[in-house]
Amino acid sequence: MPSRYRAEWVLPIADDPIRDGWVDVDQGRIGGIGQGDSGGAINLGRVAILPSLVNAHTHLELSHLRDAVAPTARFIDWVRPLMAARRTYADPADPRILAAARAAIVEAKMAGTGLFGDVSNTLVTVPLLREAGMPAQVFYELIGFNVPDAAERVWQARDVMARQRVEGSDVRVALAPHAPYSVSPALFAAIRADIDGDSDHISTVHLAESAEELEFVRRGTGPWRVLLDELGAWDATWTAPGGSPVEYLLDLGFLDRRVLAVHGVQCTGDDLARLRALRITIVSCPRSNRWVGAGSPPLEAFYAMGVSVAFGTDSLASVGDLNLFGELAEARRIAPKVPASHLLESATLCGAQALGFAHEFGTIEAGKRASLIAVRVPDGVTDVEEYLVSGIEPAAITWLDDRPRA
Repeated sequence: MPSRYRAEWVLPIADDPIRDGWVDVDQGRIGGIGQGDSGGAINLGRVAILPSLVNAHTHLELSHLRDAVAPTARFIDWVRPLMAARRTYADPADPRILAAARAAIVEAKMAGTGLFGDVSNTLVTVPLLREAGMPAQVFYELIGFNVPDAAERVWQARDVMARQRVEGSDVRVALAPHAPYSVSPALFAAIRADIDGDSDHISTVHLAESAEELEFVRRGTGPWRVLLDELGAWDATWTAPGGSPVEYLLDLGFLDRRVLAVHGVQCTGDDLARLRALRITIVSCPRSNRWVGAGSPPLEAFYAMGVSVAFGTDSLASVGDLNLFGELAEARRIAPKVPASHLLESATLCGAQALGFAHEFGTIEAGKRASLIAVRVPDGVTDVEEYLVSGIEPAAITWLDDRPRA
């Protein structure tokens, strides 16, 4: 039977917070929201009801590497031990990898996440997400700076993805390139052709994350060039394009509104203007950026330039937990001028829009899925939005569908 939940606060996200509000839920869908008289409601007390959060960028398959790579001052000094640590787990179906990924999904849900943008090199997380009933856009990430036949590589990847697809599933799979320093122009083009071949596909790319990436794209030198040489992956026919990584991928014809740009730490004002013009969402992972030595993203500039912003935690190899509220607290620390309402919108609606799930997630509106959480609010809090970006722990979070029905 339908349930009505009453709370001190209801945050629709698409509208202003409602004091003394209520939400109707019927068969897993939102029936309506309102304020005031709510006879027969389940009174949740001093809590804020809001949509579940959207973790728009993570790598669940790296969860077994939690605490395996220490924070560094330079991005490349984090990458090298990460690669070494991954090599110790040769089998992607290693039970330790699967167990850690399962636990990470549970951990994230306990912290209020209801939708993932997950990046995977192996797709081992696809069945785990389905098993957990966790909706997600999984990006099958390809890497290859010197690929003899890019079209063949994409064809092989599509064959792997086809074996994972389930029609009508909440867990979708699409191709994605890793980054400008690890993917050849031909492979970018082949992945772009794959995206263009399916109007429902979206993609993602790590972009403008580190100073080392800027040096590589501008001059073809630096730590990335050294690493490619060491790995035997360097392509002697490649010429550094100059300019910024954003300009590079624009010139390759890869970027458009269906591509999420992850990180953007090194984006200039001109870069942000270009991304805004294409309606591209930047997925910011500020805690991870600090951990790996990339620096803090210019979040205030993102918002001031009118760029759509979503949030992700990145992987447990570069962050202490998958609590997106922790990401919001870091965002508040480095971007004190950004209104709390904008940060919350980024962590819900903007992420859902970027991942192609906005018709179901991201706001409290009639007809949408009732993927709702209640966050305990202490006495004395008058600005509930500001409180919610101050850092919320899982113990203060309850899923409405976990509560007993009246």
